[in-house]
Amino acid sequence: MMRAATPSRSTHGLLGTAAYTLADERAYALEGSVAITGAAVQWLRDNLGLISNAAETEAIAQQVPDAGGIYFVPAFSGLFAPYWDMRARGAIVGLTRYVTKAHLVRATLEAICFQSREVLDAMVADSGHAVTVLKVDGGATANDFLMQLQADILGVPVVRPAVRETTALGAAYAAGLARGVFASTDDLRRLWRADRTFEPAWEAGRREAALAGWKRAVERTRGWLETEAPA
Repeated sequence: MMRAATPSRSTHGLLGTAAYTLADERAYALEGSVAITGAAVQWLRDNLGLISNAAETEAIAQQVPDAGGIYFVPAFSGLFAPYWDMRARGAIVGLTRYVTKAHLVRATLEAICFQSREVLDAMVADSGHAVTVLKVDGGATANDFLMQLQADILGVPVVRPAVRETTALGAAYAAGLARGVFASTDDLRRLWRADRTFEPAWEAGRREAALAGWKRAVERTRGWLETEAPA
């Protein structure tokens, strides 16, 4: 999410949204809504039985040096930002007999990162500002390997905060501001602490080749349904 001084109308598939409103401050944002990220890991667990819990993906994915040439596009309910194609459906492309469970698990984690990369690219195109660092939050950030993949695929440092549940923390901060526990948002900024920074390790050529492969895979999922999916 990228803050803006005024509401933004996206030309690259993003949503203009109000980030927050305080007594003397209002911030707007560009929002890149993605339908399936962590839920793809749940699918591996609940539908395929390949893992027993999400934490296992970190060790399993590291058993292979790459995804073995496959891409997993988890368009289970269509593609959201930046495509907005409700006729798309999920696909695993590039399969050969060489591919193992570890490759599929790794491709699932990579899918999360590629979707973030496409949203980030759309934000840069809309805002005209380069992104030099990505601050992350949520349960998936506990996966160190996933965070490293995210840095590698984005090509920018990924910073994990000490408090990972940022949404809940923000609600608590807003209540504190309303009750006078904090004098201003400057007080809140001083409270923020980083836990770890993941620096990109991939060379630019590998990063762009991987993204090009992802885009080819996405195109094979688009328009799969002959009629628009029901809302």
